[in-house]
Amino acid sequence: MKKTTLLNARLSHAVATLGHTDSLTICDAGLPIPDGVERIDLALTCGVPAFLTTVKTVLSEMFVERALIAEEIKQKNPQIHTALLACLQQLEAEQGNRIVLNYVPHQVFKQRTHDSKAIVRSGECSPYANVILYAGVPF
Repeated sequence: MKKTTLLNARLSHAVATLGHTDSLTICDAGLPIPDGVERIDLALTCGVPAFLTTVKTVLSEMFVERALIAEEIKQKNPQIHTALLACLQQLEAEQGNRIVLNYVPHQVFKQRTHDSKAIVRSGECSPYANVILYAGVPF
């Protein structure tokens, strides 16, 4: 059995197979998932698993160099926004690198999900709780 935090086999495989600049989207229960992109559906019920729990678990195993967030999160979901920024700042300290953070309108964000290697659907039921994480290299 795996010893690390991330136990979901499909999600662990998705993280393990990311190359430099590949992206992984973590989303709330409502984000549309485009055809042709691997869907890793973790949602059980409203709030389970929570978006931030899912993000923290993925961040425990993924080296991140960049993140993309919808601009609307700042006004429509400031609590999740603040907590997500804190997670990314903590990861910067752990990794020893600066994570570039970009914001785009939600419509543009949805288009960018088409380029993700996989989209991880959480059970989060709050608006704009979505992030696209871009893989870096730890060397």
